[in-house]
Amino acid sequence: MKIYSAILDDEEREQLQILSEKEGEIEEKALWWKNLLSTRFSRKEINLWKEIFHELYKKNKTGIAWYPSPDDIENSNLSWLIAESDNQDFKELFSWASSFRALYWEKAVKRLGIKFKDPYLSILDTSHGVEEAIWMEGALINIADSCFLADKNKIAIIEGCEENESIKKITYEQLDLYSNRIANGLIEKGYKQGDRFVLYLPFSIDAVAIYLALVKAGMIAVSVADSFSPVELCKRVDMTNAKAIITVSQYTYGGKMLNVYDKVKEANCAPAILISLDNEKNLRKGDSILGKLLSKNAGYSTGCDPYDITNILFSSGTTKEPKSIPWTHTTPIKCAADGHFHLDIKESDIVTWTTGMGWMMAPWLIYATLINKATMALFTGSAVTEQFGKFAENAGITIMGTIPSVVRGWIKNDFINKFNWSVRLYSSTGEPSNADDYLYLMGMSDFKAPIIEYCGGTEIGGGYITGTICEPVSPATFTTPALGLNYYLLDENKQPARANETGEVFIVPPSIGLSQTLLNKNHHNEYYYGMPSGPKGEVLRKHGDAFETIQEGPYKFYKSVGRTDDAMNLGGIKISAVEIEETLNKHPQILETAAVSIAPTTGGPEKLVVFYTERNQVSDEGVLKRNLQDLLTSQLNPLFRISQIVKVATIPRTASNKIMRRELRKVLTEV
Repeated sequence: MKIYSAILDDEEREQLQILSEKEGEIEEKALWWKNLLSTRFSRKEINLWKEIFHELYKKNKTGIAWYPSPDDIENSNLSWLIAESDNQDFKELFSWASSFRALYWEKAVKRLGIKFKDPYLSILDTSHGVEEAIWMEGALINIADSCFLADKNKIAIIEGCEENESIKKITYEQLDLYSNRIANGLIEKGYKQGDRFVLYLPFSIDAVAIYLALVKAGMIAVSVADSFSPVELCKRVDMTNAKAIITVSQYTYGGKMLNVYDKVKEANCAPAILISLDNEKNLRKGDSILGKLLSKNAGYSTGCDPYDITNILFSSGTTKEPKSIPWTHTTPIKCAADGHFHLDIKESDIVTWTTGMGWMMAPWLIYATLINKATMALFTGSAVTEQFGKFAENAGITIMGTIPSVVRGWIKNDFINKFNWSVRLYSSTGEPSNADDYLYLMGMSDFKAPIIEYCGGTEIGGGYITGTICEPVSPATFTTPALGLNYYLLDENKQPARANETGEVFIVPPSIGLSQTLLNKNHHNEYYYGMPSGPKGEVLRKHGDAFETIQEGPYKFYKSVGRTDDAMNLGGIKISAVEIEETLNKHPQILETAAVSIAPTTGGPEKLVVFYTERNQVSDEGVLKRNLQDLLTSQLNPLFRISQIVKVATIPRTASNKIMRRELRKVLTEV
C-alpha cells in the first residue's frame, strides 16, 4: 500500500486507482481532484498530496491542479471583456483580440480609465508597417496621471522591512503630493525635462514616489539593480548619460547590512541623491539629501508625447553590452492591461511581487497596481525570510507575484506550516518553474489560489505568454498568448511546431508594450532582421524563448524549455553568457571559459555551468570554483551562482567562431 493511502478512505482509494489507469480523461480527473481537496486537504500532508496528484495523472503528460468554478469565471475582469466584445468564452475572446488589435487596445484603454491631456486621433496606425506601428497618434499624456484615479484616502502602498515588524502606509493622495514635491524639487535644483536619473535602491514607498516624480516631470528613470557591482553601475551610468544616482545609505537583506552608498562612492561616476543618511558627515562632496530637495509646491504633471521616454531598463542579449530598452508613456498600458485581465487585479486587491527596483517587474507592479486602483505591498529585504512571511500575512496580500527561486526558499523554510496568507492568486515569472514546487505553493492556499505563469520581457512591457483565471491551471505551464498580441512556435525548419513538440517563440506584432527602439543597438537588426514570415505571411519578431506544447484532451499547455540563444536566466535575472565569460576569463589560470545554462529535467530555475580550458595547470578545482565565484560576485552580481565547473581540452566553436553551447550541454550529459 502506498504511503498516501493513509489519508484516503476505501472508496477514494478505489476511485484513484480507476482514474489513474485511464488514458486521457484529464477533465474528469481534475474535477475528482478538486472535490477531494475540498473535503480532505491538510497543509501538513502536502508531500502526500503531491504523490496523489502524480499518481492520478501518471498516464497524462501533465495534470490540472486548479479548475475554475462558474463563479470564478463570472466574477473575473475577463467576464466583462468577453461580454463587451460579444464573445462566448475566453477562447473566442482571444481569437477576437488577436484579430482586432486596435479594437482590443481601445477597449482596454477605456476600461482602465487611462487619462489623456489631449485625446488621440487614432488608437493604431499601421500604414508604415507593423514594425513601425504608431499608437495613440496626436495624444498628449502623462501616464503618471492614470496612477492617481483611486479614492484619495485609499491606501496606495503598504511597506514592511526585514529589520522590524513595523508597517508603513501611504494613501493615494499622500503619494501624489510626495511625488509632486520631489518633481518640483528637482526642477528647482536645475534639472530639466529629459534628464536621466539612475535608481539604485530597494523597492519602497520612497522609490515609487521618486519613480513617479520623474515620470511626472518628463524626466527619465534608469533602472539598475542595487545588487550590481560598482563596475556594472558605472557602465549603466555612462551608457545613459545619467545626471545623478538616487540611492540609499544601506538596508538589511537576508540578515546582512548592504552598504549601497559605499558602492556608489566606489563607482565614483555621478553625483548621488540619498533618501536619507544617518550621519551627514559621511556625505560625499557634491552629493545631496532628498529631504532637503523637496519643494513646497505640491502640484505637477508635464504633458508628453505618448512616445516620450519614461524609463530606461536593461536586458542582456547575446553580447557583452546589455540592451538599453526605453519604456514610453504607452508601455504602462500593457502592464495595467495584463494585470487587469490576466492577473485579475481588482480595486480590493493587495498586490506584491518579490522583485527589486532595478528589474522590470518593479515598474510593472507600480502601473499594474495603481492604474487598477489597488494597493501595492512592498518589502525591503529578502522574501525568503520569516519577516517577509509575517509581512505577507499581516498586510493581507491577495495577489502574490514571485519567482521560482523564492518559492524554493519558502519550501526550505517551511512557510506552508508557519503562515496563513490571504492569497487568492499567485503569479510567477523570471525563470522556468518546477511542477512539484508549485504544487507546494498552491498548497499554501489550500489549492484555492491558481498560479498564473507570466513570461515576457523588458522589451515586451509585460507578458507574451501567460494564463487566466478562466482556464484550468497545470503547475509550471502556460495556457495562452497574452491578449493584444500573438505568437507562433516554429520548429528548426521554421514550420509551426506540432502538439507535444518544441518550438521557438516568434511574436506577431503589433502590440502596445512591444519596444520599437533601442538606445544602443539597431532595433530592426535585433528583432526583425532575417526572421521568417508567419504561416499567413505575417511579420515575425524574434524573442529567443523555446516552449514545448502539451496537448491533453481539449486543453493545450505550454512548458518553458529555456532559451535558444546565448542569453540565460539566473535567479530570475537575464544575463548574456558573453558577460559572464568576459568576467571569468580574467582569472590567471583560465585560458578561456564558456558559460552554459542547464535546465533541470524536472523543471525549475536554470543552473550555471562553466566550461574552461587551462592557461596554467589547475591543482584544486574546488579552489578554482570559489575564485571564479568571487569574480562573478565582485564584478557582476552576487546573485549569480556557479553550479559546476568542467575542464575541457578546447571550447567547441563554429566556423564563424561562435561557441557551440549545444555541444557543451551534450558533453555535460555524458560526464
